[in-house]
Amino acid sequence: MLHEYKDIVSKLKVENAHFHKIFEKHNELDDKIQKAESGELPLDDLELEKLKKEKLALKDEAYAMVLEYKKEHNL
Repeated sequence: MLHEYKDIVSKLKVENAHFHKIFEKHNELDDKIQKAESGELPLDDLELEKLKKEKLALKDEAYAMVLEYKKEHNL
């Protein structure tokens, strides 16, 4: 997630517990989605769509935090 900001993401994961939690939850959802799409995890379309929306919301929140970090540190 947010590979183009890997240095900032690494710092935020250490410095900000909330960001770390968001990042971990995003990765958990990504795993679940991949397993569901491969047929490994049985989910109906509505459940899968809900997971994708939750994952996107977490990414949006993390991205906002990265932008705020960049602004605060004049990057």
